[in-house]
Amino acid sequence: MPVIAVVNRKGGSGKSTLAAHMAAWCALQGSAVMLGDVDRQQSARTWLKRRDASLPAIAPWAVDQKNMLRVPAGITHVVLDTPGGMHGFELARVVMFTDAIIMPVCSSMFDRESAAACHAELMALPRVASGRCKLVTIGMRIDSRTNAAQTLREWSEGLGLPYLGALRETQLYVRSLERGMTIFDLPAHTAATDLQQWAPILDWLKPLLYPLQAANDASLSEPMAAIKPSPATSMLTSVVKPAAPATTHHPAPNRLGSSLPNSLMPAQESIVHGARLTVLGSSRPGTTPVVSNGKPALSRNVNSPDGMQIPQFLKRAPR
Repeated sequence: MPVIAVVNRKGGSGKSTLAAHMAAWCALQGSAVMLGDVDRQQSARTWLKRRDASLPAIAPWAVDQKNMLRVPAGITHVVLDTPGGMHGFELARVVMFTDAIIMPVCSSMFDRESAAACHAELMALPRVASGRCKLVTIGMRIDSRTNAAQTLREWSEGLGLPYLGALRETQLYVRSLERGMTIFDLPAHTAATDLQQWAPILDWLKPLLYPLQAANDASLSEPMAAIKPSPATSMLTSVVKPAAPATTHHPAPNRLGSSLPNSLMPAQESIVHGARLTVLGSSRPGTTPVVSNGKPALSRNVNSPDGMQIPQFLKRAPR
């Protein structure tokens, strides 16, 4: 289950805009994707309430009986939006279960200095330094009439950071997000310029989110227990029971990059020290996912109950 986090300790850098668009793009590919907000304010959940039911579904965090946030059952891709000012142990815990970190950076000197400090802290973490957790930058709110994009590219390359491209400043992002939409939900001719800017970003994301099936991979007809997990999925390891096998067989679609049929749930996980993410064996009462065409349907109950807690593994360690 690929996990992408959008991180920048400076507020107003475009983290939520970037995270919402990546989640919407995954949903358009037919993936069961969750958009989770690591912040207690849960602004991503608020945005999902605006999203029309006719659009490709994006799931929020699930909430268990202890008011703890969990990844819903059946989710195959996770995009995390993180709060500004995150550092230290909180940042390290997010990195611990993330496959890639995307850092949006605006063009001002203050944004670059703040991002450079965040980069230095991230590079001190073993998973980032070793390349197990990839780190890249994207220019945000760039005025095409200036040389801001080139300045950001040179700055990023000077730090040894891959620079994926720049997204322009436009009201199209603002208006679409107000309606619970993204530019990927708009007609192609309406957002042609912006979709073109997203092309190099998506080219980088595709092999990470949808890795090609190797010739010696286990076939889709083999039982789940016989399929060897990828290195990223192996980090989910904890002593748990696998999800119960489906009672009805559904044909697996020929989706590029899918090494498992959609009718198979990911292995269940508990939020314990050392686990990357949690996949519940069942959703919150009243929102049990329904399997249709071999793929679990996502609940659209995005109402946030009072007293909801953030996941234990994202809490600050006691001093």
